[in-house]
Amino acid sequence: MADILVIDDDASYSRMICDRVAEMGHRVQPAPDLRTGLALAAAKPFDVVLLDVRLPDGNGLTAIPKIQASASSPEVIIITGFGEPDGAELAIRNGVWDYLEKTSSIKKITLCIQRALDYRETKRERSTPHVFRCGGILGHSVKMSACFELLAQASLCDANVLITGETGTGKDLFATSIHENSSRAKGKFVVVDCAALPATLVESILFGHEKGSFTGADRQMTGLVEQADKGTLFLDEIGELPPAVQKTFLRVIEGRTFRPVGGREMKATSA
Repeated sequence: MADILVIDDDASYSRMICDRVAEMGHRVQPAPDLRTGLALAAAKPFDVVLLDVRLPDGNGLTAIPKIQASASSPEVIIITGFGEPDGAELAIRNGVWDYLEKTSSIKKITLCIQRALDYRETKRERSTPHVFRCGGILGHSVKMSACFELLAQASLCDANVLITGETGTGKDLFATSIHENSSRAKGKFVVVDCAALPATLVESILFGHEKGSFTGADRQMTGLVEQADKGTLFLDEIGELPPAVQKTFLRVIEGRTFRPVGGREMKATSA
C-alpha cells in the first residue's frame, strides 16, 4: 500500500482522483493549495504526488524541487487543465514522472500512477548497497544524497554513464566510486585525458594499432579501450576529442566493438 498526495484546488476533480486512488488500494491525502500540500509533503512520507499547475497561491511547477527534496523524495506527476508545451518541458527537466492534462482518461491517469509506483519499487530493490565505497566524496546535503543514489544505480548496471559538472567538482571521484562499487571493480580503471591526446595519434592510443599500420608503428600496440576490457574506461573531457573521433567512438559505445588502426577484424570490449 502506497501513500499518495493530491494537490489540486478543483474539489470535484480532486475527489474523483482520490476515490480512484483509494480503489487502487492506496492511502490518499488531498490538499487544496500549495501551502497545505508542501506542509503535508514535509510532515509525512509520500510515494507519489499528483500536482496541479495553477493553484490559488502559486504555480505548482515552482514547487517541484521542494517536493522532491522532502525526506521521501516522491515521484511527481503533473496534472493540469491547461496544457502548455513550455510548462511540460520545464516539468520534465525537473524530473517529474509525467505531465498529464485533466482531459486524460481516468484509465490513463491510473496507469501512470501505477507505473510510477512500480518504478519506485524497482528503485527500492536496487537501492544503495549496504557497503558503498564513496571514493573520497564528502557531503550530506539533500542534493548530495540524490547524487549518491544515482551513483548506486549507475554502479548496478552496465550502461554508459555521462558525468557532468563544473571543473573541480570531482567528476573523477564519481567515476571512481561507480567503478569501485560495480561488478567491474576487480578490472582496471583506465583514465583517458582526452584534452591531452595528440590529434595525430588519438585513434592509435584509444584503439591500438597493428605493426606497420603507419610510419613509426614498428610493433603492435594495445589501445586503452582494450586495456579497460572487463573494467572501466573513464573518458575525462570527452568533448575535447576531435569530432571525427567522437563519431567513431559513438560506434564503440553503442556496439561495444572497435577496430585497431590497420586492423582487419573488429574486437569486442566490455569496458
